[in-house]
Amino acid sequence: MHNRIMKSALATATVLAISTFAGTAHAGTATSNLPISATVSASCVIDASSGIAFGAYDPIVTNKTLDLDVSGTIDTTCTNGSAATITLGQGIAPAGGSTAAAPVRQMKSGTDILSYQLYSDAGHSTVWDDVTGVSAPTGTGAAEPITVYGRVAQGQSTVPTGSYTDTVVATVTF
Repeated sequence: MHNRIMKSALATATVLAISTFAGTAHAGTATSNLPISATVSASCVIDASSGIAFGAYDPIVTNKTLDLDVSGTIDTTCTNGSAATITLGQGIAPAGGSTAAAPVRQMKSGTDILSYQLYSDAGHSTVWDDVTGVSAPTGTGAAEPITVYGRVAQGQSTVPTGSYTDTVVATVTF
C-alpha cells in the first residue's frame, strides 16, 4: 500500500513538472495588425409636428389693417458635421399660379380659403420655398430648432367664419 501511494505521488509530481515546463516551451511567435474601420454617414431626421397655429383672425377689426404674424419651429437632428437644407412644400391647397419656387399658400375651410405665407426671416421678406429652402445649422447630433415665420395678410375681409387648415410638407435634404 505504501508503495502504491509513493508511485501515485511520483506520477502526480512528474505530470506537474512536465506540464509546467511544456507550457513555457515556444517555437516562436508572429504578429499581424488587424485593421478596424467604420464609416459614419450623413443622416438627418426632421420634426415639424409642432406646426404653426395662427389662432383667431379678425378680418373686420384687428386684422383689417394688421397682419396676423406668428412663428413656429422645425427641429432637425443631423449627424455631427452634416450640412442640410430644409424646404417647405406649397401645401395641399395652393392657389392658382403657385409653384415650388414661388408658393402661394392658402388654408381651406370646405371650399373657402384664407391666404397665408411662410417665411424664413422675421421681417417676412423671404418666402420659404420648396426649391432653394433654408440651410439648417450644421449637425451636432442633437435637435436643432429652426424658426418658421407665418403671416396671414391683413384685409381678407370677405373670408367667411370657419376653421381653416392646410398641411405643408417639410423636407430635410442632406
